[in-house]
Amino acid sequence: LTGVLDDCLCDIESIDDFNTFKIFPKIQKLQERDYFRYYKVNLKRPCPFWADDGHCSIKDCHVEPCPESKIPVGIKAGSSNKYSKAANNSKELEDCEQANKLGAVNRTLSNQSKEAFIDWARYDDSQDHFCELDDERSPDAQYVDLLLNPERYTGYKGPSAWRVWNSIYEENCFKPRSVYRPLNPLAPSRGGLEFVCLFSWTGLCLEKRVFYKLISGLHASINLHLCANYLLEETWGKPRWGPNVKEFTRRFDPVETKGEGPRRLKNLYFLYLIELRALSKVAPYFERSVVDLYTGNGHEDAESKALLLDIFRDTKSFHMHFDEKSMFAGDKKGAKSLKEEFRLHFKNISRIMDCVGCDKCRLWGKLQTQGLGTALKILFSEKEIQSLPENSPSKGFQLTRQEIVALINAFGR
Repeated sequence: LTGVLDDCLCDIESIDDFNTFKIFPKIQKLQERDYFRYYKVNLKRPCPFWADDGHCSIKDCHVEPCPESKIPVGIKAGSSNKYSKAANNSKELEDCEQANKLGAVNRTLSNQSKEAFIDWARYDDSQDHFCELDDERSPDAQYVDLLLNPERYTGYKGPSAWRVWNSIYEENCFKPRSVYRPLNPLAPSRGGLEFVCLFSWTGLCLEKRVFYKLISGLHASINLHLCANYLLEETWGKPRWGPNVKEFTRRFDPVETKGEGPRRLKNLYFLYLIELRALSKVAPYFERSVVDLYTGNGHEDAESKALLLDIFRDTKSFHMHFDEKSMFAGDKKGAKSLKEEFRLHFKNISRIMDCVGCDKCRLWGKLQTQGLGTALKILFSEKEIQSLPENSPSKGFQLTRQEIVALINAFGR
């Protein structure tokens, strides 16, 4: 890929250089820190749109939750305030141990622990959410160590996976009214013509183009990680993972995809720019002394925040951001209506992620969707962020730990 991205004043080469030499090494280090490696997720929420077609039975689809005893004390402590700087003298707990078998799921959580987790579930204004959030107080919500459950190809494919993405594109992506949806290949044939969905930008405003590109970019990101970390073979019960060039070619080569592949990859760059812009915009929130990345280990927390602020400085140094001010800039009534439509479409996509049959795929789908939703929330809250008080939490704009973890890990992807 070369050249300038549509709807941006940015070229691909500049993004590559900036990411490779400045952002990627630091974001990778940040993801390895305790505050960012543990993500709470409910993988048992039922699909709200169609009857469950059964979970993937492939062992590599399963997720290994963390034993309650391994979660850093500051993350699970019900009595700790996320803004608190109170000293905690307990030793840092061990990291989650590598599971002997990928399919082994440890579901032990004490009642006391379930009660303690409630502290992280607070949020001031549910109307601000771009995502359907998991109920963190649910007994089914569990902490997962993201480093032990990497995003990769597990064997999950076929009608179930097709239906999830088809629903996301066909039911949620803004499209011109003149474009027909393709008939569901899983449904019995009704006879007559089957329309192919031809996408055109004709009649689509900037906001709707942006929405489609974000979803396409998210899809490309997930597919890239599946190709890069593919289950190549399994001998004597030992899986071997690695890049699958043939699969990458099938999904992205211009000839194989009738020209669509390069566009998908460009949308991934566009998604990167949107989330990069969100990081630069949210920096003032974290620059306040009152905000801590609290895990209970004062030294590690200080290092994590210093690294995060260093990344924010880098994001601000990039001069070719996507300018979100051009979005929703029409008449106030029309802009407000379109923004709400935008939010509801995206929230619906986050609900569709509960229909993914593979637990590991569902985990990363939910995390990346929440991360992108958090980025959008930030971009539409610039005034609230700029007016935050220095020495006290603000009701005008807040991020939960879940949103922070999702934002950083989604951008890391």
